[in-house]
Amino acid sequence: MAAPSHVLPFLSPTGTASSVRASPGRSAGLLRCAAAAGQAGFFTRLGRLIKEKAKSDVEKLFSGFSKTRENLSVVDELLTYWNLADTDRVLDELEEALLVSDFGPKISFRIVDTLREEIRDGKLKSGAEIKAALKRCILELLTSKGSNSELNLGFRKPSVIMIVGVNGGGKTTSLGKLAHRFKNEGAKVLMAAGDTFRAAARDQLEVWAERTGSEIVIDNDKKAQPPAVLSQAVKRGKREGFDVVLCDTSGRLHTNYGLMEELVSCKKVLAKALPGAPNEILLVLDGTTGLNMLQQAREFNDVVGVTGFILTKLDGTARGGCVVSVVDELGIPVKFIGVGEGMEDLQPFDAEAFVEAIFP
Repeated sequence: MAAPSHVLPFLSPTGTASSVRASPGRSAGLLRCAAAAGQAGFFTRLGRLIKEKAKSDVEKLFSGFSKTRENLSVVDELLTYWNLADTDRVLDELEEALLVSDFGPKISFRIVDTLREEIRDGKLKSGAEIKAALKRCILELLTSKGSNSELNLGFRKPSVIMIVGVNGGGKTTSLGKLAHRFKNEGAKVLMAAGDTFRAAARDQLEVWAERTGSEIVIDNDKKAQPPAVLSQAVKRGKREGFDVVLCDTSGRLHTNYGLMEELVSCKKVLAKALPGAPNEILLVLDGTTGLNMLQQAREFNDVVGVTGFILTKLDGTARGGCVVSVVDELGIPVKFIGVGEGMEDLQPFDAEAFVEAIFP
């Protein structure tokens, strides 16, 4: 199935054709520079457009975190009739609510200690002020360590994104939804079916390619190793002018060191096929596992160097605090969150919208 053609904007050199004289060699150089600038501009706009869509999809985010918000509704109950004499009891119960929502002990204790100190210093004098300070603390945690949540697509095409994770976390589905977002912004997308161990994974990705109007590279003889498939995809991406190459990989447990090392081979092959690739290595984590995802994240990051997280299935859990925990523990930004089953339900992560969704 042929993908629609896509032309990147061309930025002309300063001056007009009639007023600029240059040698053939210099003209070719100017054209190359202008084309490179055009590609850089396209990727910058593409990343920004995708991120900005999060601002307009607040309702989806609000709905997706309904279970976490319900868990934290006790905060309003505690603070509505707060008075200074009840401070210790209220903060203890607030701490418990944060722990139940999987903010983790370290973050929960830190937030409550900050609030206690500000109350003692007379900076917080009402329940409304305490809630505002609570939201501010969480926002600061997310923005201080995970501020770069916009996709880094590089400066020349194709931009290469490698998707990794354990089986069952929503890896292939996330890749398909990501392709949908790119296609909606006019990008020419190529998928690479690097999960050669599961025939079902390849079939699933082919379905996503058809649904999104993307092209796909698969292992036709069913004998190729994942690095070979990914290398072939990137070379085709360069040759045929694709904007984005999305690389699926085999799901693996973080404790299987042999398979984890294969990811290193995949990463090296991508860099060999296109210097600077991959532009992003996104780890898909199942939000329903809560804080248990932290060890997975550490192992994958140690082995392959994760650049961002995709947290899935957050609409089915009340453990949304894990978003804050994973950013605080590893200093790696969340790039996308899954808040539903629909094509549009892989949302670019926006820290302010997230805080408003769990603490309305």
